[in-house]
Amino acid sequence: MGKTVILDHPLIQHKISLMRDENTGTRDFRILVEEVAMLMGYEALRDLPTELVDVKTPVAEAKVPMLTGKKLAVVPILRAGLGMVDGILRLVPSAKVGHIGLYRDEVTHEPHEYYCKLPRELSERLVILPDPMLATGGSACQAVDFIKAQGCTHIKFMCVIAAPEGLKALQTKHPDIDIYVGCLDDRLNEDAYIVPGLGDAGDRIFGTK
Repeated sequence: MGKTVILDHPLIQHKISLMRDENTGTRDFRILVEEVAMLMGYEALRDLPTELVDVKTPVAEAKVPMLTGKKLAVVPILRAGLGMVDGILRLVPSAKVGHIGLYRDEVTHEPHEYYCKLPRELSERLVILPDPMLATGGSACQAVDFIKAQGCTHIKFMCVIAAPEGLKALQTKHPDIDIYVGCLDDRLNEDAYIVPGLGDAGDRIFGTK
């Protein structure tokens, strides 16, 4: 059974508050997304397994912990998820990177795939699946479907902001994955935008409308 973690670290909350401000420009917004992703990644990867290895320091020989177990892959949901990748790679630079492209129908709010390129041997990896916003949950659920279809059983989803509706949808369809949320907001509005939210994360990361 997976777990859901709502992160309450004051640095994460402060940076998300700065992201919400409509006066925060593209450059600063992009930096904040990367920083929040790195802080969230620190928490999400807390349970990575380690093993003791022999190392000779300038002073003595010692047995010290090093990462072991499954290799990592980061698979952002395009396009906004790209903004979180570099923050995670700062922690695990050797991780492979894949991409899942989904867009939301403006009328039905249903996700549609337009691109999917995943690392090899995904079944042997821990997959970090980042997307700044978890609104209806449709894109996240479909992205997890794609990854599971490759035999992967160890998935951690990361989002900066979630709506209760999207979080419930993802928990219901994929109860076996871990979910990490920077902030759980109030609700979705009639256009399926998170309230109070921060607007369209992709547009704010890339300076588009």
